[in-house]
Amino acid sequence: MVSPASSATGVSEKPAKRHGCPSGMVTFAGVLVFILALFNGLNGIAGINRSHVFVDGAHIVVGDLRAWGWTLLVLGILLALIAAGILAGSQLARWVGVAVLSLNAFSHMWVVSSYPLWSVLIIVLDILAIYALCVHGDGHEHEGAAH
Repeated sequence: MVSPASSATGVSEKPAKRHGCPSGMVTFAGVLVFILALFNGLNGIAGINRSHVFVDGAHIVVGDLRAWGWTLLVLGILLALIAAGILAGSQLARWVGVAVLSLNAFSHMWVVSSYPLWSVLIIVLDILAIYALCVHGDGHEHEGAAH
């Protein structure tokens, strides 16, 4: 709603968006990507060490448990770096994040038969983070428009 004083001067009552600071949705995505990085990193370390966290005789479509662990660890490190970029307000980090999150979701489809609940949870969180990164505008699309 616009007050008479603000309509006369043409000044909006909304606080100015600080440049370089991500919006609430992008901040949410950055935090979620960081959480996914932790999940991947911890699972990667467990896989590399052949931890008993994983079910004995679990079927991984490509490779063995140690290779899967390294894949998850590398994805976890990439996601942590991307999360830092997203939280710093980098547009490039957002789009690289969409690509790596897509790769992460796809990689978890390979083990959904062995770890169905965990894999589906990670895939859903990946999709949620992708959504949060993609729907965010630059904050200027409604500038000057009266609501």
